[in-house]
Amino acid sequence: MDGLLLDTESLNERVNGEIVERYGKSFTSDIKIAIAGTTAVNSAQTIIKTLEIPLTIEEYLGERNKLLYPLYPTAKTFPGAVELVQHLAQYNIPQAIASSSSRKNFEMKTVNHQDWLKYFELFTLGDDPEIKQGKPAPDIFLLTAQRLNAQPENCLVFEDSLSGMEAAIAAGMTVVVIPDPVFDKKMFTAADMVLNSMTEFDPQMITS
Repeated sequence: MDGLLLDTESLNERVNGEIVERYGKSFTSDIKIAIAGTTAVNSAQTIIKTLEIPLTIEEYLGERNKLLYPLYPTAKTFPGAVELVQHLAQYNIPQAIASSSSRKNFEMKTVNHQDWLKYFELFTLGDDPEIKQGKPAPDIFLLTAQRLNAQPENCLVFEDSLSGMEAAIAAGMTVVVIPDPVFDKKMFTAADMVLNSMTEFDPQMITS
């Protein structure tokens, strides 16, 4: 979802940048790459350790959430995302969201997007008790496939992060990566397809 369907990553980047600047640090593209697709706790841990921020994970997340939560409902969809979701729904292809977001965060981010989220069969989220390990482990994708009554080899995953791609591959699924422009596309050579935008994906490949 994040960085693929909804542009929440720019909100995260803005808030993380504001927090670390208080300590004379910069939120660099390397850190952005390192935390992409991970849980909030893992992201905070990476930022604190890498930049030597004098906060605990709980303190960092507290500061982050105060700034971020009011912004979440403003998240916009990426070009082509809603059109693809609607197209697949017309062909009765089951769809699910498998996101590292917690349910609370997911609900805030999607509050203004219920008109197209209705096309998804289910949502598997990062704080689901049945997920033992987050991405790049395959747990979240395998659990989602199980709940869809689908075989992993019949699943197509859309991802924007390296950890997400690795999780999909480990699950034995086909994966299309649409990375943030800050990423070097060479990082995603293991993907089945790498695109610049969702608008480049031809749904006829799976609905014809």
